[in-house]
Amino acid sequence: MRKVAFFTEILVEDFDGASRTMFQLINRIDQLKFNYFFIYGGGPVQFRNFQSYKVPSFKIPVNDDYCLAIPQLIKKKLELALDKFAPEIIHIATPSLLGFFALNYAKRKGIPVLTIYHTHFISYIAYYFKNVQPLVKPTEKWIKKAMNNFYNKCDIVYVPTKSILNELRQIGLKPEGLKLWQRGIDTGLFTPHKKNIAYIQNITQNDKPTILFVSRIVWEKNIKTLIEIYQQIQTQNLDYNFIVVGEGTAKTIAMQEMPRAIFLGKKNHEELAVLYASADAFVFPSVSETYGNVVVEALASGLPCVIADGGGSASLIQHGKNGFKCPSENPTAYVHYLKKILSDARLTKNLVTKGLLYVEPLDWNSLSARYFKDIELMAEKTHTIDLAWAN
Repeated sequence: MRKVAFFTEILVEDFDGASRTMFQLINRIDQLKFNYFFIYGGGPVQFRNFQSYKVPSFKIPVNDDYCLAIPQLIKKKLELALDKFAPEIIHIATPSLLGFFALNYAKRKGIPVLTIYHTHFISYIAYYFKNVQPLVKPTEKWIKKAMNNFYNKCDIVYVPTKSILNELRQIGLKPEGLKLWQRGIDTGLFTPHKKNIAYIQNITQNDKPTILFVSRIVWEKNIKTLIEIYQQIQTQNLDYNFIVVGEGTAKTIAMQEMPRAIFLGKKNHEELAVLYASADAFVFPSVSETYGNVVVEALASGLPCVIADGGGSASLIQHGKNGFKCPSENPTAYVHYLKKILSDARLTKNLVTKGLLYVEPLDWNSLSARYFKDIELMAEKTHTIDLAWAN
């Protein structure tokens, strides 16, 4: 039985896109073949029937949706727990304090490390340092150095798209450690068959076309441009509904700036699936994605997409074929393509068909099988090295 220590800041299913990806793997663990030990900050006191260790954490001031685990507060206890478990592989979700603790432990013990590139850190800097421009370049330089210091010490780094993979190479990550591993989609959950006109008309109280946005409502998701898109729609007297799904620190201001938009808060996957399938167009101006789970969910639901031409999401859309891409901060372009979709039934049908064809091969079962196979191969390689050393 392979023994894996799994480190993550937050162990809560459906918390965000990264959590949903992690749980696609976690929910497929064969406990007859794999023994997992979960070490995390935010989450339950005990995680299911797995061995688990909850690390002290605190809320992040700039984004209190998230917490930061501080392993240094219980360093000796945690190391003793890890020594007792004796992992063969270490999986690290994030290059945080907890992630670096796990990496340093792994390097001292000669344990191979696998990580998934979940968060496009560099893209966040412009949003968090927008009022202190002189700090942007030094912070970018520091982030790139930290990323190189972390990811180049990992044995495998799963990257979701070719565009992000190329960007990581350009900032200095070693290509031999990078492995393209796309995110999957549950096409049984997200499907056009979930379309329910009565459901969405109960929300909007009318039969007008509906534009949908789904994401955490935080500034790094380019909420500023989302607000400008909404405002242009109002200025042009376009008779559309505008639904916003999600929670976050920018929600209060967004609600003030988008008074006629319908804010639904956070929705579970079943409700989301019906919303995607029942809306008429999906808009997503974020460039901070490493992948863009919501874009794939929309495509799988038969919902035409208008997204930003930047970040990992841009790799998911072929402009004019399965959706449209816009300069990220150009609200006029988004409104132009939204109008095209909402006024041309033939165009919409073609976009939907191509979108469904795109998501067809993105099966979570095959992607998780590759992950567990890599865990097996890494463990076998370690044992081979150990035997050679012993001999």
